[in-house]
Amino acid sequence: MRAQIFSSILRASARPSALGGARTGPLLARFSSSHAQESFESFTDRYVKFFQNAEDLFEVQRGLNNCFAHDLVPAPSVIEAALRASRKVNDYATAVRIFEGIKEKVENKTQYQAYLDELKPIREELGITLKEELYGH
Repeated sequence: MRAQIFSSILRASARPSALGGARTGPLLARFSSSHAQESFESFTDRYVKFFQNAEDLFEVQRGLNNCFAHDLVPAPSVIEAALRASRKVNDYATAVRIFEGIKEKVENKTQYQAYLDELKPIREELGITLKEELYGH
């Protein structure tokens, strides 16, 4: 049975495609993402621009979900742009959740503290108070 399935896949991959060319691989091949080879700098630029242009809460939260889904911690400039976007759409809770996301993404408390220190001016400007500041955790 497996041999029949495998041979069917091979036959299907050898048929000409609807676009007129011959297929070069099996139908089950998965194409890679367009951002697979993206550098950290281009990732940072892309998300800073995204958050600068975000117009509503849904767009800001969608951008945050996509940004934090990657296997990296976003640069402080991305976080600042996201915080400003949260302020623009008047959603304080999302701004606080950005810091919760950073806390989960970093490897240790020292890295989290470095983000807090780096982003202190924007937090003060926007009036964002975190649990760590209130309770000293």
